[in-house]
Amino acid sequence: MLPRAAVDVESVLATVRPIVEDVRDRGAVAVLDWGERLDGVRPASLRVPQEALDTALVELDPAVRAGLDESIRRARLVHRDQRRTDHTTTVVPGGTVTERWVPVQRVGLYVPGGRAVYPSSVVMNVVPAQEAGVPSFAVASPPQRDHGGLPHPTILAACALLGVTEVYAAGGAQAVAMFAYGTGAGPQDCAPVFMVTGPGNIYVTAAKRLLKGRIGIDSEAGPTEIAILADDTADPAFVAADLISQAEHDVIAASVLVTPSETLAAAVEAELAVQVPATKHSERIAEALAGPQSGIVLVDDLEAGLAVVDAYAAEHLEIQTRDAREVAARVLNAGAIFVGGYAPVSLGDYAAGSNHVLPTGGCACHSSGLSVQTFLRGIHVVDYDESALRDVAPHVVALANAEDLPGHAAAVEVRTQRPAGG
Repeated sequence: MLPRAAVDVESVLATVRPIVEDVRDRGAVAVLDWGERLDGVRPASLRVPQEALDTALVELDPAVRAGLDESIRRARLVHRDQRRTDHTTTVVPGGTVTERWVPVQRVGLYVPGGRAVYPSSVVMNVVPAQEAGVPSFAVASPPQRDHGGLPHPTILAACALLGVTEVYAAGGAQAVAMFAYGTGAGPQDCAPVFMVTGPGNIYVTAAKRLLKGRIGIDSEAGPTEIAILADDTADPAFVAADLISQAEHDVIAASVLVTPSETLAAAVEAELAVQVPATKHSERIAEALAGPQSGIVLVDDLEAGLAVVDAYAAEHLEIQTRDAREVAARVLNAGAIFVGGYAPVSLGDYAAGSNHVLPTGGCACHSSGLSVQTFLRGIHVVDYDESALRDVAPHVVALANAEDLPGHAAAVEVRTQRPAGG
Protein backbone atom coordinates (compact mmCIF):
# COMPACT_ATOMS: atom_id res chain seq x y z
CA MET A 1 0.00 0.00 0.00
CA LEU A 2 3.02 2.29 0.23
CA PRO A 3 3.13 4.44 -2.90
CA ARG A 4 6.37 5.36 -4.61
CA ALA A 5 7.20 8.51 -6.54
CA ALA A 6 5.69 8.43 -10.01
CA VAL A 7 8.58 8.10 -12.47
CA ASP A 8 7.52 7.06 -15.95
CA VAL A 9 10.64 6.19 -17.91
CA GLU A 10 8.52 5.19 -20.90
CA SER A 11 7.21 8.76 -21.14
CA VAL A 12 10.65 10.17 -21.97
CA LEU A 13 11.83 7.44 -24.37
CA ALA A 14 10.52 9.47 -27.31
CA THR A 15 12.57 12.44 -26.11
CA VAL A 16 15.72 10.41 -25.58
CA ARG A 17 15.63 8.30 -28.74
CA PRO A 18 16.57 11.15 -31.15
CA ILE A 19 19.51 12.08 -28.88
CA VAL A 20 20.80 8.52 -28.86
CA GLU A 21 20.40 8.14 -32.62
CA ASP A 22 22.08 11.48 -33.28
CA VAL A 23 25.12 10.50 -31.20
CA ARG A 24 25.23 7.17 -33.03
CA ASP A 25 25.28 8.99 -36.38
CA ARG A 26 27.41 12.09 -35.64
CA GLY A 27 29.58 11.07 -32.70
CA ALA A 28 31.40 13.70 -30.64
CA VAL A 29 29.83 16.68 -32.40
CA ALA A 30 26.36 15.44 -31.48
CA VAL A 31 27.40 14.94 -27.85
CA LEU A 32 28.72 18.51 -27.74
CA ASP A 33 25.64 19.90 -29.50
CA TRP A 34 23.23 18.22 -27.09
CA GLY A 35 25.32 19.27 -24.11
CA GLU A 36 25.19 22.86 -25.29
CA ARG A 37 21.43 22.68 -25.79
CA LEU A 38 20.59 20.91 -22.52
CA ASP A 39 23.36 22.00 -20.13
CA GLY A 40 23.91 25.47 -21.58
CA VAL A 41 27.65 25.00 -22.05
CA ARG A 42 29.94 23.66 -24.78
CA PRO A 43 33.36 22.46 -23.60
CA ALA A 44 36.38 22.97 -25.84
CA SER A 45 36.63 19.18 -26.12
CA LEU A 46 34.77 16.19 -24.78
CA ARG A 47 37.82 14.63 -23.20
CA VAL A 48 39.04 16.39 -20.09
CA PRO A 49 42.72 17.36 -20.39
CA GLN A 50 45.09 15.65 -17.97
CA GLU A 51 46.21 19.09 -16.82
CA ALA A 52 42.69 19.81 -15.58
CA LEU A 53 42.65 16.56 -13.59
CA ASP A 54 46.04 17.32 -12.05
CA THR A 55 45.05 20.91 -11.19
CA ALA A 56 41.79 19.79 -9.59
CA LEU A 57 43.69 17.43 -7.30
CA VAL A 58 46.27 20.06 -6.32
CA GLU A 59 43.54 22.57 -5.50
CA LEU A 60 41.27 20.12 -3.65
CA ASP A 61 40.37 21.12 -0.10
CA PRO A 62 42.67 19.07 2.20
CA ALA A 63 39.75 17.97 4.36
CA VAL A 64 37.84 16.72 1.32
CA ARG A 65 40.96 14.94 0.06
CA ALA A 66 41.41 13.24 3.43
CA GLY A 67 37.76 12.16 3.34
CA LEU A 68 38.09 10.76 -0.18
CA ASP A 69 41.33 8.97 0.70
CA GLU A 70 39.64 7.25 3.61
CA SER A 71 36.53 6.46 1.57
CA ILE A 72 38.70 4.85 -1.11
CA ARG A 73 40.73 2.89 1.45
CA ARG A 74 37.63 1.43 3.11
CA ALA A 75 35.90 0.69 -0.20
CA ARG A 76 38.98 -1.20 -1.39
CA LEU A 77 39.01 -3.32 1.77
CA VAL A 78 35.41 -4.41 1.25
CA HIS A 79 35.44 -4.80 -2.53
CA ARG A 80 38.76 -6.65 -2.65
CA ASP A 81 37.19 -9.40 -0.57
CA GLN A 82 34.38 -9.74 -3.13
CA ARG A 83 36.69 -10.94 -5.92
CA ARG A 84 35.74 -14.46 -6.99
CA THR A 85 38.28 -17.13 -7.81
CA ASP A 86 38.21 -19.70 -10.60
CA HIS A 87 37.03 -23.14 -9.55
CA THR A 88 37.33 -26.53 -11.28
CA THR A 89 34.87 -29.35 -10.55
CA THR A 90 35.79 -32.91 -11.53
CA VAL A 91 32.42 -34.27 -12.66
CA VAL A 92 33.81 -37.70 -13.62
CA PRO A 93 37.34 -38.97 -14.21
CA GLY A 94 38.46 -37.21 -17.38
CA GLY A 95 35.60 -34.71 -17.29
CA THR A 96 35.86 -31.29 -15.68
CA VAL A 97 33.99 -28.00 -15.71
CA THR A 98 35.90 -24.89 -14.72
CA GLU A 99 34.18 -21.61 -13.94
CA ARG A 100 36.47 -18.74 -14.90
CA TRP A 101 35.72 -15.23 -13.73
CA VAL A 102 36.69 -12.72 -16.38
CA PRO A 103 36.29 -8.94 -16.05
CA VAL A 104 34.32 -6.91 -18.57
CA GLN A 105 37.01 -5.52 -20.86
CA ARG A 106 35.80 -1.90 -21.02
CA VAL A 107 33.18 -0.03 -19.00
CA GLY A 108 31.73 3.47 -18.89
CA LEU A 109 31.11 4.95 -15.45
CA TYR A 110 28.51 7.70 -15.18
CA VAL A 111 28.73 10.28 -12.40
CA PRO A 112 25.72 12.62 -12.11
CA GLY A 113 26.05 16.36 -11.66
CA GLY A 114 22.63 17.85 -11.04
CA ARG A 115 21.48 19.31 -7.73
CA ALA A 116 24.64 18.18 -5.95
CA VAL A 117 28.24 17.14 -6.58
CA TYR A 118 28.95 13.43 -6.18
CA PRO A 119 32.66 12.59 -5.89
CA SER A 120 31.51 9.66 -3.76
CA SER A 121 29.89 8.18 -6.87
CA VAL A 122 33.30 8.22 -8.55
CA VAL A 123 34.64 6.10 -5.69
CA MET A 124 31.65 3.74 -5.69
CA ASN A 125 31.91 3.05 -9.43
CA VAL A 126 35.67 3.06 -9.97
CA VAL A 127 36.82 1.00 -6.97
CA PRO A 128 34.79 -2.15 -7.74
CA ALA A 129 35.74 -1.90 -11.43
CA GLN A 130 39.40 -1.68 -10.49
CA GLU A 131 39.16 -4.52 -7.97
CA ALA A 132 37.42 -6.67 -10.59
CA GLY A 133 40.41 -6.12 -12.88
CA VAL A 134 38.61 -4.15 -15.59
CA PRO A 135 41.48 -3.14 -17.90
CA SER A 136 39.84 -0.12 -19.54
CA PHE A 137 37.26 2.31 -18.25
CA ALA A 138 36.16 5.90 -18.70
CA VAL A 139 34.19 8.33 -16.54
CA ALA A 140 31.60 10.80 -17.85
CA SER A 141 30.09 13.66 -15.86
CA PRO A 142 28.10 16.69 -17.08
CA PRO A 143 29.93 19.88 -18.10
CA GLN A 144 29.44 22.80 -15.71
CA ARG A 145 28.94 26.41 -16.81
CA ASP A 146 30.62 27.63 -13.64
CA HIS A 147 33.75 25.60 -14.39
CA GLY A 148 34.52 26.41 -18.00
CA GLY A 149 32.61 23.48 -19.44
CA LEU A 150 34.49 20.90 -17.39
CA PRO A 151 32.87 18.56 -14.86
CA HIS A 152 32.94 19.82 -11.29
CA PRO A 153 36.56 20.02 -10.04
CA THR A 154 35.79 17.79 -7.05
CA ILE A 155 34.69 15.08 -9.49
CA LEU A 156 37.92 15.54 -11.44
CA ALA A 157 39.98 15.43 -8.25
CA ALA A 158 38.33 12.15 -7.21
CA CYS A 159 39.16 10.71 -10.63
CA ALA A 160 42.77 11.83 -10.26
CA LEU A 161 43.02 10.27 -6.79
CA LEU A 162 41.90 6.96 -8.25
CA GLY A 163 44.27 7.14 -11.21
CA VAL A 164 41.51 7.65 -13.77
CA THR A 165 42.87 9.48 -16.80
CA GLU A 166 40.00 9.05 -19.29
CA VAL A 167 37.26 11.48 -18.30
CA TYR A 168 34.63 13.12 -20.52
CA ALA A 169 32.61 16.30 -20.04
CA ALA A 170 29.32 14.75 -21.06
CA GLY A 171 26.07 14.15 -19.23
CA GLY A 172 22.57 12.87 -19.73
CA ALA A 173 21.39 10.54 -22.46
CA GLN A 174 24.13 11.79 -24.79
CA ALA A 175 26.82 10.49 -22.42
CA VAL A 176 25.26 7.03 -22.31
CA ALA A 177 25.00 7.00 -26.10
CA MET A 178 28.63 8.14 -26.36
CA PHE A 179 29.67 5.15 -24.26
CA ALA A 180 27.53 2.76 -26.28
CA TYR A 181 28.58 3.85 -29.78
CA GLY A 182 31.88 5.60 -29.22
CA THR A 183 32.91 8.78 -31.02
CA GLY A 184 35.74 7.58 -33.24
CA ALA A 185 39.23 6.10 -33.15
CA GLY A 186 41.33 9.24 -32.48
CA PRO A 187 43.36 9.81 -29.31
CA GLN A 188 40.73 12.23 -27.97
CA ASP A 189 37.79 10.03 -28.93
CA CYS A 190 35.80 7.73 -26.67
CA ALA A 191 35.95 4.08 -27.71
CA PRO A 192 32.74 2.06 -27.25
CA VAL A 193 32.27 0.24 -23.95
CA PHE A 194 30.60 -3.05 -23.10
CA MET A 195 28.85 -1.89 -19.92
CA VAL A 196 27.61 1.36 -18.38
CA THR A 197 27.12 1.78 -14.63
CA GLY A 198 26.24 4.61 -12.30
CA PRO A 199 23.07 6.47 -11.30
CA GLY A 200 21.52 9.37 -13.20
CA ASN A 201 18.28 11.21 -13.85
CA ILE A 202 15.28 9.88 -15.76
CA TYR A 203 16.91 10.69 -19.12
CA VAL A 204 20.03 8.72 -18.24
CA THR A 205 17.79 5.86 -17.13
CA ALA A 206 15.79 6.00 -20.37
CA ALA A 207 18.98 5.92 -22.45
CA LYS A 208 20.20 2.89 -20.51
CA ARG A 209 16.89 1.18 -21.20
CA LEU A 210 17.07 1.99 -24.93
CA LEU A 211 20.64 0.74 -25.23
CA LYS A 212 20.36 -2.31 -22.98
CA GLY A 213 21.46 -5.25 -25.07
CA ARG A 214 24.01 -3.25 -26.99
CA ILE A 215 25.58 -2.50 -23.62
CA GLY A 216 25.18 -4.13 -20.24
CA ILE A 217 23.81 -1.91 -17.48
CA ASP A 218 23.87 -2.14 -13.72
CA SER A 219 20.26 -1.06 -13.13
CA GLU A 220 17.63 1.54 -13.95
CA ALA A 221 18.05 3.94 -11.05
CA GLY A 222 14.91 5.58 -9.70
CA PRO A 223 14.38 8.17 -6.96
CA THR A 224 16.39 7.46 -3.84
CA GLU A 225 14.63 6.07 -0.78
CA ILE A 226 15.06 5.18 2.88
CA ALA A 227 12.93 3.03 5.12
CA ILE A 228 13.54 2.97 8.87
CA LEU A 229 12.18 0.17 11.02
CA ALA A 230 12.25 1.50 14.57
CA ASP A 231 10.70 0.74 17.95
CA ASP A 232 10.39 2.73 21.16
CA THR A 233 14.13 2.34 21.88
CA ALA A 234 15.07 4.49 18.88
CA ASP A 235 16.26 8.06 19.33
CA PRO A 236 13.70 10.29 17.55
CA ALA A 237 16.39 12.87 16.74
CA PHE A 238 18.42 10.19 14.96
CA VAL A 239 15.41 8.93 13.03
CA ALA A 240 14.32 12.43 11.97
CA ALA A 241 17.83 13.33 10.84
CA ASP A 242 18.05 10.19 8.72
CA LEU A 243 14.66 10.81 7.07
CA ILE A 244 15.85 14.34 6.27
CA SER A 245 19.17 13.13 4.87
CA GLN A 246 17.42 11.14 2.17
CA ALA A 247 14.77 13.77 1.44
CA GLU A 248 17.64 16.20 0.81
CA HIS A 249 18.43 14.49 -2.51
CA ASP A 250 15.27 15.35 -4.44
CA VAL A 251 11.66 16.44 -4.06
CA ILE A 252 10.61 12.94 -5.14
CA ALA A 253 12.97 11.13 -2.73
CA ALA A 254 11.15 8.76 -0.37
CA SER A 255 11.55 8.78 3.42
CA VAL A 256 9.48 6.17 5.25
CA LEU A 257 9.35 5.33 8.96
CA VAL A 258 7.79 2.01 9.97
CA THR A 259 7.14 1.65 13.69
CA PRO A 260 4.82 -0.04 16.20
CA SER A 261 5.32 2.91 18.58
CA GLU A 262 2.86 5.79 18.42
CA THR A 263 5.07 7.58 20.94
CA LEU A 264 8.08 7.37 18.62
CA ALA A 265 6.00 8.46 15.63
CA ALA A 266 4.85 11.58 17.45
CA ALA A 267 8.35 12.34 18.72
CA VAL A 268 9.81 12.00 15.20
CA GLU A 269 7.17 14.36 13.82
CA ALA A 270 8.11 16.86 16.51
CA GLU A 271 11.80 16.51 15.65
CA LEU A 272 11.11 17.03 11.96
CA ALA A 273 9.26 20.23 12.76
CA VAL A 274 12.44 21.50 14.46
CA GLN A 275 15.12 20.04 12.20
CA VAL A 276 13.69 20.65 8.71
CA PRO A 277 13.54 24.47 8.93
CA ALA A 278 17.13 24.50 10.19
CA THR A 279 18.54 22.68 7.15
CA LYS A 280 20.04 24.34 4.08
CA HIS A 281 17.66 22.68 1.60
CA SER A 282 14.56 22.96 3.78
CA GLU A 283 12.10 23.65 0.94
CA ARG A 284 13.23 20.62 -1.07
CA ILE A 285 13.19 18.43 2.04
CA ALA A 286 9.77 19.61 3.15
CA GLU A 287 8.33 18.87 -0.30
CA ALA A 288 9.84 15.37 -0.33
CA LEU A 289 8.57 14.58 3.17
CA ALA A 290 5.10 15.85 2.31
CA GLY A 291 4.92 13.83 -0.90
CA PRO A 292 2.86 10.64 -1.25
CA GLN A 293 6.07 8.60 -1.43
CA SER A 294 7.00 9.52 2.17
CA GLY A 295 5.27 8.93 5.47
CA ILE A 296 5.06 7.22 8.85
CA VAL A 297 3.54 3.74 8.89
CA LEU A 298 2.14 2.46 12.18
CA VAL A 299 2.12 -1.31 12.55
CA ASP A 300 0.81 -3.62 15.27
CA ASP A 301 4.20 -5.06 16.20
CA LEU A 302 7.73 -5.68 14.98
CA GLU A 303 6.68 -8.76 13.02
CA ALA A 304 4.25 -6.65 11.02
CA GLY A 305 6.98 -4.06 10.58
CA LEU A 306 9.32 -6.67 9.12
CA ALA A 307 6.59 -7.74 6.71
CA VAL A 308 6.13 -4.13 5.58
CA VAL A 309 9.82 -3.41 4.98
CA ASP A 310 10.30 -6.72 3.17
CA ALA A 311 7.39 -5.91 0.88
CA TYR A 312 8.71 -2.39 0.33
CA ALA A 313 12.26 -3.64 -0.49
CA ALA A 314 13.92 -0.30 0.18
CA GLU A 315 17.13 0.92 -1.38
CA HIS A 316 18.34 1.81 2.13
CA LEU A 317 16.90 0.16 5.23
CA GLU A 318 17.82 1.20 8.76
CA ILE A 319 17.04 -1.02 11.74
CA GLN A 320 16.78 0.97 14.98
CA THR A 321 15.21 -1.52 17.37
CA ARG A 322 16.04 -3.72 20.33
CA ASP A 323 18.37 -6.52 19.22
CA ALA A 324 18.92 -4.67 15.96
CA ARG A 325 21.44 -7.22 14.61
CA GLU A 326 19.00 -10.07 15.12
CA VAL A 327 16.18 -8.13 13.49
CA ALA A 328 18.42 -7.14 10.56
CA ALA A 329 19.35 -10.78 10.00
CA ARG A 330 15.67 -11.55 9.35
CA VAL A 331 15.27 -8.99 6.58
CA LEU A 332 15.04 -10.55 3.12
CA ASN A 333 14.66 -7.57 0.78
CA ALA A 334 16.83 -4.44 0.93
CA GLY A 335 19.56 -2.84 -1.12
CA ALA A 336 21.66 -2.27 2.00
CA ILE A 337 20.84 -2.66 5.70
CA PHE A 338 22.15 -0.29 8.37
CA VAL A 339 22.14 -1.78 11.85
CA GLY A 340 21.54 0.19 15.05
CA GLY A 341 21.55 3.85 15.97
CA TYR A 342 25.13 4.49 14.91
CA ALA A 343 25.06 3.21 11.33
CA PRO A 344 23.16 5.92 9.41
CA VAL A 345 22.77 5.77 5.64
CA SER A 346 25.15 8.74 5.39
CA LEU A 347 27.92 6.46 6.64
CA GLY A 348 27.26 4.06 3.77
CA ASP A 349 27.13 6.92 1.31
CA TYR A 350 30.73 7.84 2.03
CA ALA A 351 32.87 5.78 4.33
CA ALA A 352 31.41 2.49 5.59
CA GLY A 353 33.26 0.59 2.86
CA SER A 354 29.98 -0.63 1.36
CA ASN A 355 28.70 0.51 -2.04
CA HIS A 356 26.03 3.18 -2.34
CA VAL A 357 24.88 2.37 -5.88
CA LEU A 358 21.84 0.31 -4.89
CA PRO A 359 18.57 -1.00 -6.39
CA THR A 360 15.57 1.34 -6.07
CA GLY A 361 11.84 1.17 -6.66
CA GLY A 362 11.38 -2.24 -5.02
CA CYS A 363 14.02 -3.89 -7.22
CA ALA A 364 15.93 -4.98 -4.10
CA CYS A 365 13.70 -8.08 -4.03
CA HIS A 366 15.55 -9.38 -7.10
CA SER A 367 18.64 -7.22 -7.65
CA SER A 368 21.87 -6.37 -5.84
CA GLY A 369 23.86 -3.19 -5.47
CA LEU A 370 26.98 -2.41 -7.45
CA SER A 371 29.90 -4.66 -6.54
CA VAL A 372 32.94 -6.39 -7.98
CA GLN A 373 30.55 -9.06 -9.30
CA THR A 374 28.88 -6.43 -11.51
CA PHE A 375 32.05 -6.25 -13.58
CA LEU A 376 32.78 -9.99 -13.76
CA ARG A 377 31.46 -12.64 -16.14
CA GLY A 378 31.44 -16.33 -15.35
CA ILE A 379 32.64 -18.51 -18.24
CA HIS A 380 32.27 -22.30 -18.04
CA VAL A 381 35.17 -24.23 -19.57
CA VAL A 382 34.14 -27.82 -20.38
CA ASP A 383 37.02 -30.32 -20.70
CA TYR A 384 36.03 -33.97 -21.35
CA ASP A 385 38.26 -36.71 -22.74
CA GLU A 386 37.06 -39.55 -24.98
CA SER A 387 36.38 -41.98 -22.14
CA ALA A 388 34.32 -39.46 -20.20
CA LEU A 389 32.22 -38.63 -23.28
CA ARG A 390 31.61 -42.32 -24.04
CA ASP A 391 30.41 -42.85 -20.50
CA VAL A 392 27.69 -40.19 -20.69
CA ALA A 393 26.89 -40.47 -24.42
CA PRO A 394 23.72 -42.63 -24.03
CA HIS A 395 22.17 -40.01 -21.74
CA VAL A 396 23.00 -37.16 -24.10
CA VAL A 397 21.60 -39.07 -27.08
CA ALA A 398 18.40 -39.96 -25.20
CA LEU A 399 17.80 -36.37 -24.14
CA ALA A 400 18.59 -34.96 -27.59
CA ASN A 401 16.14 -37.35 -29.26
CA ALA A 402 13.50 -36.53 -26.61
CA GLU A 403 13.80 -32.90 -27.71
CA ASP A 404 13.64 -33.93 -31.39
CA LEU A 405 17.15 -32.66 -32.03
CA PRO A 406 18.80 -35.60 -33.82
CA GLY A 407 21.69 -33.43 -34.95
CA HIS A 408 22.65 -32.97 -31.30
CA ALA A 409 22.66 -36.74 -30.84
CA ALA A 410 24.66 -37.27 -34.02
CA ALA A 411 27.36 -34.85 -32.83
CA VAL A 412 27.98 -37.26 -29.94
CA GLU A 413 27.49 -40.49 -31.88
CA VAL A 414 30.04 -39.55 -34.53
CA ARG A 415 32.61 -39.50 -31.76
CA THR A 416 31.54 -42.71 -29.97
CA GLN A 417 30.47 -45.09 -32.76
CA ARG A 418 34.00 -45.98 -33.70
CA PRO A 419 36.70 -47.96 -31.92
CA ALA A 420 38.06 -46.33 -28.81
CA GLY A 421 41.20 -44.41 -29.70
CA GLY A 422 40.34 -44.60 -33.42
